[in-house]
Amino acid sequence: MAKYPIYLDLTNRRAVVIGAGAVAARKVLSLNAAGARVVVVAEHATTTFQEACNAENIELILSSYSKDYLAEAVLAIAATNDTVLNNQIYKDCQQLEVLCNVVDVPELCDFYVPAVVDRGSLQIAIGTEGKCPAYAGHLRQKLEEMFTEQHGQFVEALDIARKQIIATVENSADRKAILGEMVKDESFDYFVQHGAAAWQERAGKLIAQKPE
Repeated sequence: MAKYPIYLDLTNRRAVVIGAGAVAARKVLSLNAAGARVVVVAEHATTTFQEACNAENIELILSSYSKDYLAEAVLAIAATNDTVLNNQIYKDCQQLEVLCNVVDVPELCDFYVPAVVDRGSLQIAIGTEGKCPAYAGHLRQKLEEMFTEQHGQFVEALDIARKQIIATVENSADRKAILGEMVKDESFDYFVQHGAAAWQERAGKLIAQKPE
């Protein structure tokens, strides 16, 4: 069945990671970067892990796993080498209606973590429904060559222009037509060649005139 791709706002939301290995560390840091309140549950954690995951919104609990740690969590990630434990975590998540991802076990996942091209406000996510994350990573490398930091900066410029359009252009069809012109490759090329200030001036003129 096809999956429903979304971007979750995890700001100040509880996310639980069970495990303290290298994979768990990557999950913790990515959740933390998304603004989540991350709770890490593990019986042991190396000094390297603790140093890497030392941040204000990361809580490390050195304890055996308990279902109680899932309380009020939006999602949980099981990153342990214990198959029995991973299955129990998934079962507990289903009972508590907490979204669960058991690393490298697609059949025990309510969601998959995509490979992401991160260019600020521009993010491109690539997923394979857990069937081959390595291929998603390969495609990400190719897309990283195609989409640069300037594409992310262009999105910021478009945001400013879009707000101006919404505030000044009443007709919805006209708004759509103006935005359609602004997002074209020619518009991006102008942004790259002349800079943000010149592009904003050009955008202002486009907004002021009636679309053809």
